[in-house]
Amino acid sequence: MNTPKNAGYEVYLLPPAQKDLDRPEPETYHQILKKVRTLANDPRPEGSIKLTVEEGYRIRSGDYRILYRIDDKSGHIYIYRIKNRKDAYS
Repeated sequence: MNTPKNAGYEVYLLPPAQKDLDRPEPETYHQILKKVRTLANDPRPEGSIKLTVEEGYRIRSGDYRILYRIDDKSGHIYIYRIKNRKDAYS
């Protein structure tokens, strides 16, 4: 998933995150996708949490958690997992 050229960052879904995104119901899918797209303009939005156990950040989208890494130097954001909150940290 590439973001528009006018956005500050390019957002990439890594294969495990793409697989995760194939699972939710359509309404939840669109909610998650909207949240992911907002990262292009603000990779550290209000409510994002820097992870302590592993490198990266987490944002909420309903019952789902979007786990991602930011490469400020290249302007890339890598979404590496999209999990239901009950499964996100196992």
